[in-house]
Amino acid sequence: MNGETDHGGLDTVGSVETLFDIVEFVHENEGVTLAEAAAALPYAKSTVHRHLATLKERGYVVEEDGYYTGLRFLELGERARSRRRAYRLARTKVEELAAETGERAQFIVEEHGQAVYVHRALGEHAVNTDAEIGKRIPLHATASGKAILAAMDPAESSRIIERSSFERVTSETITDPESLADELDAIADRGYAFNREENLDGLHAVGVPISGPDGAVIGALSVSGPSHRLTGHRFEEELPTLLLGTANELELNIAHA
Repeated sequence: MNGETDHGGLDTVGSVETLFDIVEFVHENEGVTLAEAAAALPYAKSTVHRHLATLKERGYVVEEDGYYTGLRFLELGERARSRRRAYRLARTKVEELAAETGERAQFIVEEHGQAVYVHRALGEHAVNTDAEIGKRIPLHATASGKAILAAMDPAESSRIIERSSFERVTSETITDPESLADELDAIADRGYAFNREENLDGLHAVGVPISGPDGAVIGALSVSGPSHRLTGHRFEEELPTLLLGTANELELNIAHA
């Protein structure tokens, strides 16, 4: 795969595509050997070896009884996470929400039509699911993602929805664009979104959008926990009120930072 290729309608550099295929494979299969990578990927063993050797030389992978992603990615990721002052300010609010609710709190942003975890904090009773920093999840299947879509410019939101595959994550996931549009209208009216086991069985969440001084949505704050704890008055009124107040404080901090 050399030269330029057409990837999703765009001209891309084949060797770079190969490199990132290998990086992502190593990331998904920590401790992978050269033989395992070559067998799983559509490239010659010598090609995989050259790329791994280059990545190792540059500090992006390490070799310890197999190949692992290196801490060089941590430096890049931390820079990406802190590149906007709003992202840095959101971290404090996430920690406050986790401490006050005892549940898991997070700050999520939209990138390339997906929801990405930027900050996460665990309260005293939080359930530690696999919501690791940097993980990408469907916008339509999360409280934060739906809150972001509802607060976006309608044209931008429509473009993302049109390109979405609407994959079913659980039996409760919204998979119909018209149903999602109706829910986004309701979210926009009330200012917050619910997730009722749409991304993970047994998990509920409430999310609110965060906007900048220009009115453009920056991301969303949310609190999530087991459905048996996040229910009734607490789920439908207490948490939305808390999140709306926290969002207001964060937006004021962002505007006057």
